[in-house]
Amino acid sequence: MSTVPSTSPAPGSADAGGPPSDQAPQPAAPTPKSPGPWAPLRPLVLRLHFYAGVFVAPFLLIAAVTGFLYAGAFQAERVVYAHEMTVPVGDTKLPISRQVDAARKAHPEGAVSAVRPSPEDDATTRVMLSGVEGVGATHTLAVFVDPYTGQVRGALEQYGSTGALPLRTWIDEFHRDLHLGENGRLYSEFAASWLWVIAAGGLALWFSRRRALRTVRGTSGRRRTLGLHGTVGAWAAVGFLFLSATGLTWSTYAGANIDELRTSLGQSTPSVSSAASGGDHAGHGSASGSGGDAEHGVGLDRVLAAARAEGLGDPVEIVPPADASSAYVVRQVQRSWPEKQDAVAVDPNTGEVTDVLRFADHPLLAKLTRWGIDLHTGVLFGLVNQIALMLLALGLILLIVLGYLMWWRRGRGSAFGRPVPRGAWAKVPPYVLVPLMAAVAVVGYFVPLLGIPLAGFIVVDVVLGEIAHRRRRTA
Repeated sequence: MSTVPSTSPAPGSADAGGPPSDQAPQPAAPTPKSPGPWAPLRPLVLRLHFYAGVFVAPFLLIAAVTGFLYAGAFQAERVVYAHEMTVPVGDTKLPISRQVDAARKAHPEGAVSAVRPSPEDDATTRVMLSGVEGVGATHTLAVFVDPYTGQVRGALEQYGSTGALPLRTWIDEFHRDLHLGENGRLYSEFAASWLWVIAAGGLALWFSRRRALRTVRGTSGRRRTLGLHGTVGAWAAVGFLFLSATGLTWSTYAGANIDELRTSLGQSTPSVSSAASGGDHAGHGSASGSGGDAEHGVGLDRVLAAARAEGLGDPVEIVPPADASSAYVVRQVQRSWPEKQDAVAVDPNTGEVTDVLRFADHPLLAKLTRWGIDLHTGVLFGLVNQIALMLLALGLILLIVLGYLMWWRRGRGSAFGRPVPRGAWAKVPPYVLVPLMAAVAVVGYFVPLLGIPLAGFIVVDVVLGEIAHRRRRTA
């Protein structure tokens, strides 16, 4: 008969109901994890995101609304100015010189500053006149000519390298400077300077929250608003970062710093040399031009033929010589993908190409700048590009509305819009705070409309905190 080990609890054991033995093993307490560098940074980022969102949002809202209108202006322009921009397709196009002559007979005022031959079968030729009374110094009068018949179909004021007509020009200037001139450009640069900060901070806060707190479905009130705000912001953050970066490239102050940096790195945008080759005929004959006409020396037809021989396909723009020592410049002006940005210089005396500049030979940063600006303005990928920009603008408008709604609901009792508590920076370890402040100082130097307001905010916040601290001590 085998012996079965007894299963009854031993005296004094915990299972026997007696006091636990001193020798019984106890479960080890979990070792607390040391907080990473993000833990003390999160309140600081939250406070910055909160205040930047509250004070910068009105400027972002204006930029979003006007940007939405500008993205839609390309298609509206085609409808509003269909008569000037399009013609019935004919059999044979007239020589470009005859088309320019027709435009000059209808509009002899000013001087021919550029000619854009009809790029498509149903498109008109544009003859741009500068120095026309009533037309701004940075604008031209575009005369639209039927390339098949030479009939002038109208004339409209034009602006910029994309050939914006009055409707799009008005919206463009509204988006850029609110029709307030150079001082008005500060608003758009201020918005672009802070958009990437708000987007990056919001993205970091969204990813740092537990997944359950990011859920929108099944929640209500402020938590639902917060979840929706974070989700929309996370999906659109990359687009906002792109719009901010590209918007700064041609801003007043940050743009100048970026241009200076590109120049120092040898990455500035090159230009074709417009100096004529000289020779026995330089400065003589018709090469010097007369009366502001586009015909100098060998004339437009031979110049265009020389550019075609170098592979410059439509659309192109022909710029007449500025003086007797200058050459014609013919450059491609297609901003949609794939971009055509090659350029050549043609001697007005001989009709020979004196310089060639290929877009493929541009420095990398010059190419990235060109692509970024064209993507920002909605021309790189046409209608798809414009729809994407409109969706981004709508997303930014929604985020601003949700952000202010959260601010409203954050208040308790009479404390409307209760702010995030101050003092978060004091909890950041020095090995994180010092490099962070150095990086902020460098970025603030290159982007002054970010650095100056941020420094002002810090000073005001410190002063208010000291005042509140003294009041508490007095009480």
